Amino acid sequence: MPGLIDYLHKIKFGQTEREEGLASHKKKNGTPTMGGLAFIIVPTLVYVIGSFFTPFKLDMNTMIILLAFVGYGVVGFIDDYIIVVQKNNEGLKPAHKFLLQSILAVVFFFLYRTNSTTDIWIPIFDVTINLSWFYFILVFLMFTAETNAVNLTDGLDGLCAGQMVIALVPFAIFAFIQDLNNVACLICMVIFALLGYLKFNKHPAKIFMGDTGSLALGGFIAAIAMVLKQEILLIVIGFVFVAEVLSVIIQVTYYKKTHKRIFKMAPLHHHFEMCGWSEEKVVTRFRLVGVILAILGLVLGVM
Repeated sequence: MPGLIDYLHKIKFGQTEREEGLASHKKKNGTPTMGGLAFIIVPTLVYVIGSFFTPFKLDMNTMIILLAFVGYGVVGFIDDYIIVVQKNNEGLKPAHKFLLQSILAVVFFFLYRTNSTTDIWIPIFDVTINLSWFYFILVFLMFTAETNAVNLTDGLDGLCAGQMVIALVPFAIFAFIQDLNNVACLICMVIFALLGYLKFNKHPAKIFMGDTGSLALGGFIAAIAMVLKQEILLIVIGFVFVAEVLSVIIQVTYYKKTHKRIFKMAPLHHHFEMCGWSEEKVVTRFRLVGVILAILGLVLGVM
């Protein structure tokens, strides 16, 4: 991370805050972005190289997860590149970004279908349902919604990476329980890479993950939930991400109909900042909620 931070400073790959954003965030202008490159490249290379020398192999499950991780990271990199190099703070046009996200979701569905079923498991009721081709719709929504949800959560120092570490822990445990040790190993590697990133992303952040990192993490956790057949629990464990994207949808929809706002500002973390909470307080409270949801999801998953 220190080397990457210095390099990004040198080539002036700095964050540009939106004009309509919070005044307190304007001081973040110039902070290096694309920090997600580190926690994508390092665990990916180490796992792939290590698969030749360790018991942890590159099987179909880990290949799908890594492709989602890197694939969505590439989409995010393109977005960041447009923002940073072309100085266009809008980045990729929403339609283009959604198209690329959708194409990847379709690819991963067909890859997954060569190796698994279209069943989903309903926790609490302990019922398995075969969705047949409706499973495609579920996978499509999982990837497109989760990547955008994680992307929207990346708005405060340490918020997105911290939430992702918390959310990934129960999935690592699920993988161990299912004896999918390759998947468990990969998840753990990304968790530790994120902890290394957090050392430099905690307030005041020295680097941001950018869309490169947030889209990659969204694709990563969606692919894990699909491979582990924990699609429903992804909503429970990752509900902080869900709440962030819902706050934007509710705000935009309500404003278009009434020209009034429900939240002082969306996504949700900015609402609490507008209510007078410090950035650190918002991150701490969100993490506490994330821990509670992770424990709840873990309990539901092992019942």
